[in-house]
Amino acid sequence: MGIFDRLSTLIKSNLNELISSAENPEKMLNQIIVDMRNQLAKAKQQVAASIADEKRLKDQADAEFKLADEWERRAMLAVQEGRDDLAKQALLRGQEHLEHGQQLATTWETHRMETEKLKQSLRDLNEKIEEAKRKKNLLLARQRRAEAQARISQTMSGLSDNSAFDAFNRMEEKITANERQLQAAQEIDEEFSGDRLAGEFKQLERSSGGANADLQLQQLKQRMGMLASGAPAASRQLGAGASAGASAPAAAQLAAGSPAAPNNADTARTGEAELLAEFERLESDKPSA
Repeated sequence: MGIFDRLSTLIKSNLNELISSAENPEKMLNQIIVDMRNQLAKAKQQVAASIADEKRLKDQADAEFKLADEWERRAMLAVQEGRDDLAKQALLRGQEHLEHGQQLATTWETHRMETEKLKQSLRDLNEKIEEAKRKKNLLLARQRRAEAQARISQTMSGLSDNSAFDAFNRMEEKITANERQLQAAQEIDEEFSGDRLAGEFKQLERSSGGANADLQLQQLKQRMGMLASGAPAASRQLGAGASAGASAPAAAQLAAGSPAAPNNADTARTGEAELLAEFERLESDKPSA
């Protein structure tokens, strides 16, 4: 292979690759449909011209047959007038028109069959174009689906790196930390410079937990039979007069020589480890059965 042949092949291959990469399926299909319609319009014009030729041949054959009949009528007239020489010439002229008309009729029949074939080809072409139009819509739908799938795959491949998700998690943690700081700032502001009435109500809510513990202790002692029948009334009086000083059950225990129960503040400050140690000491001091 010579250098010019190789250069020609290289140029052709590059041009074909450039054309293939520049082809847009949707635009190409639309242009193909436009070209098909143009071909159909030209085919219609050719078939129309063929039909016109067929009609012209049919009219010419009919005219020749009419002339043949006319010369036959003239020959009959010449015979009636005793002019046999004119009758012979009329018959010869009529025979010429008859033969010419038969040739035209044969040509017309052949042309008519060809025209029918052209009509059928035109109908087939029209059906193919309509089918191509319908198929074009399906092909375009498939092309759009393939392009969408390609974009999704490209996006997923771009997100395969964890950097985007890591950045998202960092932003979430940052927002959460900002929210915590804001809540802490609000708590500090309410504690030191907020509404004092709201603070006092919070203090009452915290102290109500100790009163609830005292009530549960009184109920437990009653179930154990350690309180007299009037103990519940005393506990109710305790709840009503808690601000007066020491509670009645606590005073009774002091009178009997038992250690006084810790107040609410002491109970709240008692840790779980100290509480467990106290119970172990009680269990060790309890005489064995």
